[in-house]
Amino acid sequence: MNTQALLIWIPILPLIAAAVVGLLGCKLPRSAAHLITIASVGASFALSAYVLNATIDGFYTNYNLYTWLTSGDIQFNVGFLIDNLTAMMMVVVTFVSLMVHIYTIGYMHEDPGYARFFSYISLFTFAMLMLVMSNNFMQLFFGWEAVGLVSYLLIGFWYTRPTAVYANLKAFLVNRVGDFGFLLGIGLVLYYTGSLDYAAVFKAAPALAETQINIIPNVSWSLMTTTCILLFIGAMGKSAQVPLHVWLPDSMEGPTPISALIHAATMVTAGIFMVARMSPLFELSTTALSFVMIIGSITALFMGFLGIIQNDIKRVVAYSTLSQLGYMTVALGASAYSVAIFHLMTHAFFKALLFLAAGAVIMGMHHDQDIRHMGNLKKYMPVTWVTSLIGSLALIGTPFFAGFYSKDSIIEAVKFSHITGSNFAYFAVLAGVFVTAFYSFRLYFLVFHGKEKWRELKHDHHEGDHEHHHGLGQHDNPHEPGWVVKFPLILLAIPSVFIGYLAIVPMLHGHFFSGVIWVNAEAHPAMHELTHHFMTVLHTPAGMALHGFMTLPFVLALSGVIVAWFFYMVRPDIPAFIQKNCSGINKVLENKYGFDSFNERYLAGGARKIGEKLWQIGDVELIDGAIVNGVARLIGRISGVIRHLQSGLIYHYAFAMIIGVFLFLTFFIKIN
Repeated sequence: MNTQALLIWIPILPLIAAAVVGLLGCKLPRSAAHLITIASVGASFALSAYVLNATIDGFYTNYNLYTWLTSGDIQFNVGFLIDNLTAMMMVVVTFVSLMVHIYTIGYMHEDPGYARFFSYISLFTFAMLMLVMSNNFMQLFFGWEAVGLVSYLLIGFWYTRPTAVYANLKAFLVNRVGDFGFLLGIGLVLYYTGSLDYAAVFKAAPALAETQINIIPNVSWSLMTTTCILLFIGAMGKSAQVPLHVWLPDSMEGPTPISALIHAATMVTAGIFMVARMSPLFELSTTALSFVMIIGSITALFMGFLGIIQNDIKRVVAYSTLSQLGYMTVALGASAYSVAIFHLMTHAFFKALLFLAAGAVIMGMHHDQDIRHMGNLKKYMPVTWVTSLIGSLALIGTPFFAGFYSKDSIIEAVKFSHITGSNFAYFAVLAGVFVTAFYSFRLYFLVFHGKEKWRELKHDHHEGDHEHHHGLGQHDNPHEPGWVVKFPLILLAIPSVFIGYLAIVPMLHGHFFSGVIWVNAEAHPAMHELTHHFMTVLHTPAGMALHGFMTLPFVLALSGVIVAWFFYMVRPDIPAFIQKNCSGINKVLENKYGFDSFNERYLAGGARKIGEKLWQIGDVELIDGAIVNGVARLIGRISGVIRHLQSGLIYHYAFAMIIGVFLFLTFFIKIN
């Protein structure tokens, strides 16, 4: 089988399905929407798995499909770079997308936009595949913007809700800020290397390592540092790093399958993938790596704190995503690119599982998302309970679960790093272990254990105290969704347990990323020391897991679980007491550190005031006042003067004609 000939079909099949369902969905049977899109994404997954197997056996290709534009000596191509990193991302994206497609049949079965939703998620899959398969910056940017556009459509899918419209506009605008920096970085790459092709840029980069540029007169900046930071600003937008993180929690306004697709395995991980792909550039600037590490550590710790006070089940998981993206970014800053990608992969499975399980809970609670209204759901939703527990154990880094191998590897890599900011990053990722365990099991205990608080709520609703309550009715009990929802949960739970154990050796300590990710081991030895520690002390994945029971991260994770259990199962009065007596801290957390209010007051408000002034000066005074009305007034005044010459007397006009002839003859005689 010609592997290279198959590549084009992997992104094209979801695109064709999206076009067919999007354009003809209203004319086709309702079932055709999911049958066509699931078949296309399933075929893409099967082909991606085949390609991954081929790359493991040594397959590699970097070729241009066609030339889109030629400008002077520069060509803008559409092409594919297929190596182990690309193939692994293709499998993760298509597998999670396939699970989301299947899950959507149950979750959206009553929605009037059923076909439109399937069209959007299939189009999103195409955009993400084009991003990860690209072999040049132009195609990367196309995929980058395409996933942003489709995410805008998906977040605002329920466009009749003002909150959804606000959320998708917010996501779109915040990502434009990051994309502006990303575009500037690509511009520097093109200007100094003369190419947008990855291979050509990476080959030219070492010769530019010492190049200085003067953006501000008499101030020299390193070209590589400036380029890498600008590229990373793009990643900050897509991968929701502080301060460009504000769009992600609000994006929970979209349907739950979107939360799993966008915020688990695809859009938010695009920035992580991009930085790992650009490792030959980032390794030339320790300053840029320090910047990446510090931003990631701030995101990992402080976004975790926000997860503690959330009561919306999806928002808790959303802030968990922010924190875990911070962990991946910290690994990138430590030059442990393979560890970041490894955590990206494991996180994709267990976070998609947690989001889809949250959606199952929401369905079971008749679309009530407040965890304070739940309790003891394990009695009514056993499959959702077990899979949620698996996802939570993987998330907090329980030994032998997938998240343990990737999360502990990040912590160890940061420990071995010596660049500026590594000490703070090490503290942040360690403290984040406790915080993650606390908010994850706060959610777990409140939802699946304890009192059945929804019964009290039903009683209150029956008495008329909650006339507008949105949730379980008087005679309803929570219910387990059908198998079309439970099946993806089970399939995602399997890799959430085993994938870390199976993949850690080849991906981190083997040759899986050889020739794909480049690390300057002399300047940034963290990855080398991590591998040395694994080979000499831990030896095997099982040895690492057993050793994990004796490490500080496990103690912190266990402590977080115990504290959450004690606070919410034994002494629920303690959280209320803490909230009452720490109102200042609680207010800061509820205001999300003031990022939203700052953006709305100063950035958005400032932009509106600048626009208002420009309107008053430019439009009202200059254009309308000076140009339009000014010209009218000038013509009126000239007309007022000329009007006096129009007397209506013939001898006045005859005199004027004589004077005119005299002036004309005088002028004509002088010329001749």
